[in-house]
Amino acid sequence: MKIEEPPYISVLMTAFNREKFIAEAIESVLASSYENFELIIVDDASSDSTVSIARTYEKLDNRVKVYTNELNLSQFPNRNKAASLAIGKYVKYVDSDDTIFPWTLEYCVEKMERYPLAGMGILYLKNNIRDEYLEPKDTIQKNFFESRILHIGPAGTILNKQLFERAGFFNTDYGVPSDMYFNLKMASLYPTVLLKKEFFFYRVHEGQEFNNRYSYLCYNYKYLSDVLHLPGFPLNEKQKKFILRKAEFYYVKDLIVYLKSSKNVKETMEALSISGMRFFNVLRGGINLVLMKCGLQKFRPVDQ
Repeated sequence: MKIEEPPYISVLMTAFNREKFIAEAIESVLASSYENFELIIVDDASSDSTVSIARTYEKLDNRVKVYTNELNLSQFPNRNKAASLAIGKYVKYVDSDDTIFPWTLEYCVEKMERYPLAGMGILYLKNNIRDEYLEPKDTIQKNFFESRILHIGPAGTILNKQLFERAGFFNTDYGVPSDMYFNLKMASLYPTVLLKKEFFFYRVHEGQEFNNRYSYLCYNYKYLSDVLHLPGFPLNEKQKKFILRKAEFYYVKDLIVYLKSSKNVKETMEALSISGMRFFNVLRGGINLVLMKCGLQKFRPVDQ
């Protein structure tokens, strides 16, 4: 009787100046109980010893493959490059400053294999959604009106490689929040699996892109507006208007906070011009902000 080989998984690790953390990240992958994987490391023109550290592991384990960029591509173009090199059935990002557990790959693959039509598995630790498998309409509806299912970066997901590629990989037009645009797009196209065990260690430090508040100010409203207008996005027009009006409120609030903290009027206005917010959006968001502060208004859930 022929024993079927477990699905091959491509673990993708992009890196830029991560000499302090990358060895621990690589070792956590190599310690996996699930052994049928490749580890693709793509260095984005680091100026430190990141590449030499990664090459050490490449010599020790033939599952490790190291690639280098001559020029810095930035985060999401580099993630796309890594994905283009992958040959696995599934793609699992492990960031070069994070670590996974020995059981992580086995757990993620087992969940995806249980639901062959799923495009994405995503970390979700809250208990208010019992379902493990959600069709696109349910995922999007629940994300906007019950709980933020899709608000996590690539390290918190596992992707069906074929469907990931069909969805166009990451759209790189939205700076740091490009992953938020992608999660919404992917979930609107294919079923989603909720992964309810914390399967990676997220390291918090100063060098993270998460701390790039300027990029969020530039693109938070823009990516949301654009994704809501994708053909067939599973929300009605009333729901879309509600979401965008709420986003206007939060954008104006973030704009004021950024201006106060940075004291950089030019940079703040540049972010506003990129954001896609128009005068009437800012005005409406500002009015709602004042009314909310005065207790005269609150956002009521829209009918689903």
